Amino acid sequence: MINFFNIKLSFILAITLVFLVTGCAAQNSKDMPDGIIAHLPAPITNNAIALVGDTAYSFAGLHVGKTWQDASPNAYACGLDQGICRTLLPLPDGVGRLAAIAATVQGKVYIFGGYTVAEDGAEKSTPEVWIFNPKEENYARAADMPVPVDDVVALVYQDRYIYLVSGWHDTGNVDLVQVLDTKENRWFNANTYPGNPVFGHAGGMTGHTMVICDGVKIVPPPADGGRRSFVGSAQCWRGDIDVSDPAAINWRQLRSLPPAHYRMASTAYDEKIVFIGGTANPYNYNGIGYDDAPSKPVKHVWAYDTNKDKFEILQDMPVASMDHRGALLWRERIVILGGMAEDQRVMNEVRIFSPQPR
Repeated sequence: MINFFNIKLSFILAITLVFLVTGCAAQNSKDMPDGIIAHLPAPITNNAIALVGDTAYSFAGLHVGKTWQDASPNAYACGLDQGICRTLLPLPDGVGRLAAIAATVQGKVYIFGGYTVAEDGAEKSTPEVWIFNPKEENYARAADMPVPVDDVVALVYQDRYIYLVSGWHDTGNVDLVQVLDTKENRWFNANTYPGNPVFGHAGGMTGHTMVICDGVKIVPPPADGGRRSFVGSAQCWRGDIDVSDPAAINWRQLRSLPPAHYRMASTAYDEKIVFIGGTANPYNYNGIGYDDAPSKPVKHVWAYDTNKDKFEILQDMPVASMDHRGALLWRERIVILGGMAEDQRVMNEVRIFSPQPR
C-alpha cells in the first residue's frame, strides 16, 4: 500500500531543499568579496562578452601568443553562481577574430563582426552577425552588418534594438550609428555619432540614454609627408533616444576626463555608466603601443550619473587591466572576463566587484 504521507513529506522536503540551496546561492553571490570568482578554460583578451541569466559568455578574442595566429574563434560559458567555466562550440565559420562585440536581447546573444589578421598583417573587418542560443547552445545567422565594423560599442535598447556606435571599418573609423532591429532582422541608421570617429571606445546605456567615451582617432599625415597617426580622443558624448523614433538620437558633448582611455570595460550600473581600466597608450592588438612602447593598463574606475548629469571618480580596481570589450552587470555586481594585465599578460580570470565612492 502506498504511503501518501511519506510521499508528501518527501516532496515538501525536496522543495524546501531546492529553495534553501537557491536562496543561499543568491545570497552568497551578493556576499562574494571582490576578486576572482572563476577561471576561463584558457586565457583570452579582446573577447566579446555577454550575460544570460547567471551565465557569462565569451566569444572570439586573442590567446597568449598575441600574434596573428592567436586570433581565436573559441567560445566559453561561465556559471557565475557556481564559479565554473567550460568550453562551447566555437563560432560557426571557425575564423579567429579580434575586437568583436556581443549583446544580449530576449535571452539570446548577438555577436558582431571583429576583424581578421593575415600573416602579412593585413586586417579585414568581418560582416557576420551570429546569434547564440544558450538553451540549445547553437548558432544562427542574422542579417550582416551593412558596414562591417570592429572595435565598436554595442548597446541594447528596449530589449529589441542593438546600436553599434562608430568603430573601425577596414582602413578607417566611421561615424555611423548602425541599428539592428532584432525583431524584424533588419538594419537602419540612426543619427550619426557627432564626436571624433573612433575605435576602442567604451560606453553603456540606461533607459533611453547612452554615453560614449574616449577611444582612438586618426590624425592625418602632416603636409610635408609621413604617415597618419593614432591618438587618444578625450571626448564623451551623451545620446538621448527619442522615445517615438529609435533612429533619432539627441547628442550633446559632456566634459571629458583626460587622458583618453582605450579599450576600457564599461556597463550600465544603477542608472550610471561605469568605465573601468583601459590604457592611455593606444595599440593595435598585442599590447605594444603605436609608439613601440608597451602599453600600461590602469586601475581607474569612473562613472557618469545620467540623473545628476555629472561624472564621479570611484575607487580604483585592485588590479589594472585593459583590452576589454565590455563589462557585465550581474546581481548588482560588475563582472569582467579575461583582458590584459601588466606586462601584456593575457588573463583567464573572471573578476567581480562593486564600484565604491572614492
